[in-house]
Amino acid sequence: MQASEIAAFVDESHEAGPETRETAARLSALMRHVFAYDRGHQLRVIEESGLTMTQCKALLELGGLGREGAPPQQVSDLAETFGVSVPSMSRAVDALVKSAYVTRIEDTEDRRVRRVAITAKGKKLVDTLLIVRMAGLQSFAESLTAAQRRKLDAAVDSLMDRDDIAQTFEHLKEVKT
Repeated sequence: MQASEIAAFVDESHEAGPETRETAARLSALMRHVFAYDRGHQLRVIEESGLTMTQCKALLELGGLGREGAPPQQVSDLAETFGVSVPSMSRAVDALVKSAYVTRIEDTEDRRVRRVAITAKGKKLVDTLLIVRMAGLQSFAESLTAAQRRKLDAAVDSLMDRDDIAQTFEHLKEVKT
């Protein structure tokens, strides 16, 4: 996302009503607390891997949340997904290839097209990140009272009718910590 696009996005978010802003503030407080609750373990794994944020996002996308069979993608598709330029994503992918986290493969339908697929080494890192994240979230969930956990479960359950959230949930249930 370019600076002008970010500015437009921020301007649009200021047009939200007070209830929406309140919900966003509550979610932000919760996310910040939950993200920090693991005492930085997830960030440490990323830091020790040497990945940039763009590389990490691309790897997680290619890793398909740790599930088997995530389809290879074109660099341009990854760039669009994360709102970065194609040259920027191409540099990120080049570094991932050099580190053996991903590989480039020929498209089966168009030999001129190269796709990017995660390697076993890349999948292992994605799995590690997911395990560390889940362990932190489990630790946070354990810190809640039974009543707080029931309320949180009810709130989250009300969002499970969204396909994007439900699919992610199904994949994450399989992550073993």
